[in-house]
Amino acid sequence: MFKVNDNYLKLPGSYLFSTIGKKVAAYQAANPEKSIIRLGIGDVTQPLAPAIIGSLHHAVDEMADAATFHGYAPDLGYEFLRSAIARNDYANRGCDISADEIFISDGAKSDSGNIQEIFSVDNKVAVCDPVYPVYVDTNVMAGRTGTYDPKTERWSDVIYMPCLAENNFAPELPKETPDMIYLCFPNNPTGSTITKDQLQEWVDYANRVGAVIIYDAAYEAYISEENVPHTIFECQGARTCAIELKSFSKNAGFTGIRLGCTVIPKDLKCGDVSLHALWARRHGTKYNGAPYIIQRAGEAVYSDAGKAQLREQVAYYMNNAKTILNGLREAGYTVSGGVNAPYIWLKTPDKMTSWEFFDYLLENVGVVGTPGSGFGPSGEGYFRLTAFGSYENSVAALERIKKL
Repeated sequence: MFKVNDNYLKLPGSYLFSTIGKKVAAYQAANPEKSIIRLGIGDVTQPLAPAIIGSLHHAVDEMADAATFHGYAPDLGYEFLRSAIARNDYANRGCDISADEIFISDGAKSDSGNIQEIFSVDNKVAVCDPVYPVYVDTNVMAGRTGTYDPKTERWSDVIYMPCLAENNFAPELPKETPDMIYLCFPNNPTGSTITKDQLQEWVDYANRVGAVIIYDAAYEAYISEENVPHTIFECQGARTCAIELKSFSKNAGFTGIRLGCTVIPKDLKCGDVSLHALWARRHGTKYNGAPYIIQRAGEAVYSDAGKAQLREQVAYYMNNAKTILNGLREAGYTVSGGVNAPYIWLKTPDKMTSWEFFDYLLENVGVVGTPGSGFGPSGEGYFRLTAFGSYENSVAALERIKKL
């Protein structure tokens, strides 16, 4: 008789955004005449930039010619894309990352879930609280998190690093020593950031205690303040303690065509074992890369035209964020984020729980956001709104919320 992985049975309920989808679908079925404005899921809405579309068309034409046809992509990804990433995202920022330390994938979500496979199940995991739920969920599936307490909504073997208003929604170094540290800056869901000096403290700490930092830089394109680092490799010593996850979804709108990469320096080792070599072996065996067509589109992101067009798109979303942030603040809500990230973190009014506020907004004004408790225990009493909608919908949602 076959058996299932019992660790999957430990996962409480359904995935956060699946629950939201079911609630919204039920509301729509009961109220077909009412319009809904979605400021919940972190999906982009602007179309792919012309430079990217042009590259896609050209790559499709290449696939129609035997002389330029491409089959399986190389294990690490095509050199033309890896070199473009190394040059633009690292060398131009003074970071020592080479093209052969970059692994192309079908998205940061896949890599953030898969990267834990190269680590022992005995490792102790530390996460910001609140944070993107995939980090914890995939470690649950691996059997690394212990038992779940539904009262506290915490796992016994996870080190939670509270990110609260009192510490500007940035974690403090944990008292208990972790082996794997997940950091996400700009943060999803709070929109918070840390300075380069603060990040250097984490790098120094990881090297001192022998931990590895898994650094999610999916939102780095939205950084507007000079003292906020775009990559962990701006910090001294990061090559010996850090893995970085990067996404094309939020900076270039690739949520529908999927592209990302993971950076693992060759200096990162566990004793004599190279994590770069482990991930290369895993990557080759369980390939989750992107097709040639998509990688050519990724290359276009770094063209002069691509950079200019994407700056406009990022500015568009950040104008939405500014509009929502300032509007809610003027209406008397307590809000943060929205400066270096496309997310606004709102404190729920009248001591409502985050799910109560979700239902309240949906049922009264037809606005959908994301309950903060879905991102971790410390997210209770907060609510995430996204700037990824249209400007018109952002303004309309703001006006609806103001009427409450």
